[in-house]
Parts: sequence; C-alpha cells; structure tokens
Amino acid sequence: MTNALNREANKLSVVIPTFNAADELRLTLQALVSGRDAAAIAEIVVVDGGSSDDSFAVARDFGAHPIESERGRGSQLRAGASATNSPWLFFLHADTRPDPGWLDTVSQIISNPSRDFAAVFKLRFDDTAKAARVMEDGVAWRTRVLGLPYGDQGLLISRRFYDALGGYRDLPLMEDVDLMRRIGRHRIVLLDHRVTTSADRYRRDGYGPRIARNLSILTLYLLGVPPARLVRLYG
Repeated sequence: MTNALNREANKLSVVIPTFNAADELRLTLQALVSGRDAAAIAEIVVVDGGSSDDSFAVARDFGAHPIESERGRGSQLRAGASATNSPWLFFLHADTRPDPGWLDTVSQIISNPSRDFAAVFKLRFDDTAKAARVMEDGVAWRTRVLGLPYGDQGLLISRRFYDALGGYRDLPLMEDVDLMRRIGRHRIVLLDHRVTTSADRYRRDGYGPRIARNLSILTLYLLGVPPARLVRLYG
C-alpha cells in the first residue's frame, strides 16, 4: 500500500500551451511517450489558444487531453494547471521537448520530500550555429546568477508550491519571469539535463537582433512597463 501511495504522490500532470504549432507539438508529445508508458505521467493537457491547424487532432492522437483557452501563454498555462489533478506539474512549451533520459532526472527531483522549490532544464536550440551555443551559455548564466529561466526551459513544480505562489498570471507576455520572481532565485534548481527547443525565431530574425529585442523587452518589463504594451515589440 505504501509503494502505491508513493507512486501516486509522484504523479505528473504535463501542461502544454499551443497556438498553430502542430508539427512541433507532435515532436514534444513523442518525447513524452516514455513517461506515459512508465505510468509516471497521469495526464497531458494541451491548452490551445485558437489554432487553425490540427493541434487538437495531434493531441488526441497521443492520448493527450486538449482544451481551449483564451489566447495568451499565461492564460493558457493557468487554465491547463486548473484542469489537472496530480501532485506535480510539468509545464512545457509546444516547441520544447525533453531529451531522452528526462524521466530519470525528473523522478529523482520529485522523490525529494521537500516541495518548496521549482526545477528547470538546461536549454539547447535545434540549430548547429555557433550563435546558438553562445545563446545557450547565456541562458545558463541568466538562470544561475539572476534566477530568471524562461518557459522554454520547462518548469517542474509541486502543485502545493504552485498554488501557494498563486500560479501563472493571465499575462500576454513575461508570465514566466513573473512566476520566477515570486519563486525566488534560491528556490530554483537548474537540472543537469537538457530540453531542446526551436530556434525558428532566431533563424528568422537573426541571433543578434532577436537577442537585443528580448533583452530590451526584459529590461522594460523590469522597469515596470506592462506586458500588454510589450507584446507588439516581441513580435
């Protein structure tokens, strides 16, 4: 009976917000199959913000539960968390997939009796460009030193701690930074395992211009500019 209870206490609910990202979503759900097959994942909730592609069909094909929400990552993440029941929440962007072996890393984390922390992954871009490696190093530095990982690094957090923090807010942008600031740098664990995320924005805009734009948005947000005013700048 005790082992059964422990297994239930370590169940994951995966929440994935999506908008017109069916192809990327398919890869992400495929990467999660090992966790579902091992019965570590209790449910996968795909929160769609009004896609015109076949995101719903992709979600159903992989046994995920698709729901609709007002468009906006903060709103979608919040809706997804509210639609789940497991003791642990694992938030992933639709274009971010955990590398093989992720389940062992996650299992070690959620077996910790402490619940007042959050864990994120190291980030890798699906690009061979040298600029991508430089960007990855910058993300690791930002996470360790500033305690500001972004949502594309995934987020593993206990429901108890998530609820105590108030969860994601209905922000159109910077919902991840907002939550990380409430968690606090000393309660964020950088896992020694990677997730791979899409570099499409960087390839399209150029690494230099895209990094400059992101830094400008972060700076303006930290200076108090409302996220609703920053959406257009984000592009």
